[in-house]
Amino acid sequence: MKTFLTSLLLGFLLVCGTSALAVRHDTEQKKIDYLITSIQALDGATFIRNGSEHTAVKAAEHLRRKLGNAGDRIQTAGQFIDELGTQSSMSGEKYRIRLKDGRVLESAQFLREKLAQYRPE
Repeated sequence: MKTFLTSLLLGFLLVCGTSALAVRHDTEQKKIDYLITSIQALDGATFIRNGSEHTAVKAAEHLRRKLGNAGDRIQTAGQFIDELGTQSSMSGEKYRIRLKDGRVLESAQFLREKLAQYRPE
């Protein structure tokens, strides 16, 4: 009986542990949400993707869609920046942001700076 219970417990822990790895940790999800919201809140900015210009709101929608399509492949805010937020998966062209004052930044720079500023509530 003891062997059976031990086996059952080990099996349960293995299944739970594996499934827990497949779900993005709440702390990382909050960081990713913060990054996307930071782009969305850029007043007067233009997001340049594959040579086309988009509003900050449309850019945020695009990033949310990419994140949804990526599923649990993206587990951290760093992965989000590196794999989804910096360049087109279709063309490989880097995403850029033209700020209201005319400066143009690569989205990777903007997102990394924002991540460094993130402070949980």
